[in-house]
Amino acid sequence: MHRRDLLRLCGFGAAGLLASPFTRLLEPAHAGSLGGARRLLVFFTPNGTVHRHWRPESGMQFAPGSILEPLADHADDLLVLETDFVTGNNHEGGMAAMLTGGGGDSIDQVVADAIGGQSRFRSLELGALTSAWGGSSQTRMCYRGGGFVTPNDDPVNAWNRLFGDLGNTALLDRRRSVLDLAMADLTKLRGRLGAEEAARLDLHTEALREVERGLAGGGTCEDPGDLGTIRATDNDAFPDIVKAQIDVAVQALACGMTQVASVQLSHTVGPVVFSWLGESEGHHSLSHIDDGNPTGIASFVNCERWFAAQFAYLLDRLKALPDPETGAPLLDDTTVLWAQELGDGRMHECVNVPWVIAGGGGYFQTGRHLDLDETHDAVLVAVANSLGLPLTRFGVGTSGPAEVLR
Repeated sequence: MHRRDLLRLCGFGAAGLLASPFTRLLEPAHAGSLGGARRLLVFFTPNGTVHRHWRPESGMQFAPGSILEPLADHADDLLVLETDFVTGNNHEGGMAAMLTGGGGDSIDQVVADAIGGQSRFRSLELGALTSAWGGSSQTRMCYRGGGFVTPNDDPVNAWNRLFGDLGNTALLDRRRSVLDLAMADLTKLRGRLGAEEAARLDLHTEALREVERGLAGGGTCEDPGDLGTIRATDNDAFPDIVKAQIDVAVQALACGMTQVASVQLSHTVGPVVFSWLGESEGHHSLSHIDDGNPTGIASFVNCERWFAAQFAYLLDRLKALPDPETGAPLLDDTTVLWAQELGDGRMHECVNVPWVIAGGGGYFQTGRHLDLDETHDAVLVAVANSLGLPLTRFGVGTSGPAEVLR
């Protein structure tokens, strides 16, 4: 259901929409030199890289057999970055600082505070095998209010939470009918109330609006199909979990159920064994193999190429689905950040950490590979700016927005 149709169904005209407190939060997206992206999707893979197999050649060419080669069709849409963290080191420190810049809330949660209020879900955190070790700074990347935001590792559970009611048309119609009557009665009542009572009533009206958004998602929501049975804690099911979580995240963005989503693949020191690729050693162990073991390096590159292929699939899905407002590809108005917590995993350093940005609503100058030195926090500022947030510092603070990204 389209957002305009939902507003029309519920009796809200243009004046009602403009009066919403949430629209004020969206205004910075059109101010000054800030960007116009309207969604954020964070994608995470762990344990760093081997740079000589990761770095693009001149002209953003991805060499045959290189880690980023699966992204060749998207090269013009990418900003490939190497950045040094100002704070945080080693696996655990890098994981904690990656999206927070060493500060408090992570960038996804800060963005969600600004643009997530109009959606059914303020933010959506999805994962794949993130919780076998429990919740800690090794296994969590999203932070809010001094604590972790735990990702949902079960795509079937996430699917049911988001889309479970879509197939029950009669149920949705009955709910909408009740809401229509309630809103009409509240509108009549408000005209007879004093200022204090009207303010209380407005709180109830806003609660009903939240329910309305929950019924339709606020965009073009289609049933993504039955996910079947997925073993959410099974190592060998990792490919099925990852694909399903990407599908759920992208569909949630496409239908307006959320404006901010993240997909976390494993965690730092993640032990996933890529058995479906014929590998028998865990990813973290492979990330520590030195250059004197070319067979081991080849195994690690094999796994890293698989990660890159999943990111390519995510971008394919964002390009395939239309923006519910403009009809353009969803990627056009979505900032996508592929973040990692380490540079060369063998060195345990947050130096030359490999990040990739795609989309961004025209804010970023893509089709480039940049070495940004100690501008980690500034990159997070730029991500926020691409979504219209007028930040100049983030986390512990560095030099402000990384203008070189534009």
